[in-house]
Amino acid sequence: MNPETDLPPTDLTPFEALQQTGLTLLGQIDTFLAIVLRPWMFYQVGIALVLFLLAHLLRALIGPWIYEWMRAREGWPKWRIRLLVVLHRRLRMIIFVALLWLVISVMQQITWPSRTYLLEIIAQLSSAWLVIALVTRLIGNPALRSLVRYGAWGYVTIWILGLTDEAQALLESAAVSFGNSNLSLWLILQAVVILVALVALARFLATAGAASIRRNEGISPSMQVLAVKFLQVALYGAAFFLALKLAGVDLTGLAVLSGAIGVGLGFGLQKVVSNLVSGIIILLDKSIKPGDVISIGETFGWINALGARYVSITTRDGKEYLIPNEDMITGQVVNWSHSNELVRVDILFGTSYGDDPHLVRKVAIEAAQSVGRVLSSRPPVCHITGFGDSSVDYILRFWIIDPSQGLTNIRGNVFLALWDAFKENGISIPFPQREVRVLGEGAAAPRVEAAEGEVTERPG
Repeated sequence: MNPETDLPPTDLTPFEALQQTGLTLLGQIDTFLAIVLRPWMFYQVGIALVLFLLAHLLRALIGPWIYEWMRAREGWPKWRIRLLVVLHRRLRMIIFVALLWLVISVMQQITWPSRTYLLEIIAQLSSAWLVIALVTRLIGNPALRSLVRYGAWGYVTIWILGLTDEAQALLESAAVSFGNSNLSLWLILQAVVILVALVALARFLATAGAASIRRNEGISPSMQVLAVKFLQVALYGAAFFLALKLAGVDLTGLAVLSGAIGVGLGFGLQKVVSNLVSGIIILLDKSIKPGDVISIGETFGWINALGARYVSITTRDGKEYLIPNEDMITGQVVNWSHSNELVRVDILFGTSYGDDPHLVRKVAIEAAQSVGRVLSSRPPVCHITGFGDSSVDYILRFWIIDPSQGLTNIRGNVFLALWDAFKENGISIPFPQREVRVLGEGAAAPRVEAAEGEVTERPG
């Protein structure tokens, strides 16, 4: 095809250019069909169908045997087993491609090369499709894998059939003009392909860089999160703008778009921007970091992750709360492990006036020390806080270093140890008592005597 004569003139309207390109493409197809619709072409199609049927039968015969052989390779590395599984799933196509090239090499020795023209095209297409199917298995995302696979199949098919110039001309003719800019399907397709490739590269570099940052123990957890976020934004942003530049998009035209985005941020995305900025502030001032035990409002748990918009907090009951970053900045947050993980726990209890307070304090301290999570480096203390109406009131204080393991359970264990220790030493825990006396008979008013005093009730 001569580009100077076959391509549509530049002075035609977009519709006329598209029509002219379509007619040119139809002419190419007619020429191709005239070549294909020859007797030996039908013979080659028949040979290809027979070889495909033979590959299907061989797959049915040797496929189960190969599968059982694979199952016996238990000690092999996982990557080798996965490779065998992928090859086993494509076994029919592998056999078909091998048979095609074998038959082509034999026919070229015994007949004219033109009689293997269609078989060579089928073999090239089958080989290319097989290689693309195997290579795209390395892509973990199913949607991206399918997009890359089908796109590569389409491009390889057009390239092998020699229709790249016609396809490019057809895509370029479908264009829309914006002032001095011309947006065509070919330009969009180029931008998408380059963008996908660069984003995949940026994702790989971001993953490798994030793993390297997380392995560096000299960087604090909050700075690790900040470095990872900055690396991801830089790589993905560079991939986007570089893809537009390589595709031929004028980046100066993005000035209007950036202005519109700025106006949108100023009006409709205030909360989003506020949360983004708050997240950066949290990472910079190191007020909270992954693993800290915090309580905000009625929520108590430990920080699971710091996101760009929210903080993920996991509670003891398995719930995960997503707290906006702005609330972490403007609200009151109790960080139980900001500078260290030491937490003091207080327990209030009371004993009878007949019990020796010196003995009570000693027994309470020993009971707290017997619980596993209570620290011995900071021994528990017990103090009298007052003389109540029916008991002597005490406070027992002890320290733990693992608040993420829960506070209610450690309080329960200490209370249980106090119960056992008080029972063993004859220490009683008083409780309010009420005595009710009924005087007279019939409709006589009851007289209620309480521990605090006497109250007489009469009928209204």
